[in-house]
Amino acid sequence: METSGLTALITGATGQLGREIAIALGRAGCNCICHFHSNASVAAEIVRKVEGLGSKAVAIRADLAKEDKPEKLFDTELGSPQILINSAAVFSPQPLADAAFDSANKVLAINLIAPIILSKLFVKNLSKSEGKEIIGKIINMVDVGARSPWANYTVYCASKAGLLAATKSMAKELAPGICVNGIAPGVITLPKDAAPAKRTGTIEEVTSAVLFLLDNDSITGRIINIDSGKGI
Repeated sequence: METSGLTALITGATGQLGREIAIALGRAGCNCICHFHSNASVAAEIVRKVEGLGSKAVAIRADLAKEDKPEKLFDTELGSPQILINSAAVFSPQPLADAAFDSANKVLAINLIAPIILSKLFVKNLSKSEGKEIIGKIINMVDVGARSPWANYTVYCASKAGLLAATKSMAKELAPGICVNGIAPGVITLPKDAAPAKRTGTIEEVTSAVLFLLDNDSITGRIINIDSGKGI
């Protein structure tokens, strides 16, 4: 899929990972719809950086923990996106003893339900196409915790495991016109001795995986684990 001139929607664009994904996509020639929740100043800075790379960008606020009219993310001057990066997430420890309905619902709403609803809207707003031409790409940011859960992160790991399953299900349902894949970072912040490769990953390695999935039209329903072999 040739990315130059396409429009990408990046949720959680003000997060550490979402920010670098937006900049990498802008460098690749994508126009970027940068979603944010509360950090308007960082969102504006990202827009300036993307525009400085020669691409167009807008920042749109939405609370993904609520319905908050998510349709507005697809109704901008940049037009309907052909790329959706579900990067927004809540990451925090919560021992089972502290689990509560409201806090658990918020994690599930942002980490799992929002990507599903946004994927639905993404498909709805894509131009119709005949045959086997690839017309859209969805990339969900999963986590190694989805397949190797940690203690004290029950809700978070459950939300990411659900997103992993949703990725594979959507890939089957939306083929052949839309590729749906996931990226599972895991060693960006873990000690290097915890993984066979004895090194930590970098954000640049995650963004390069995003670009790889956008470039390759023969990959769908897959999860790329960037974990230095920890999941072997």
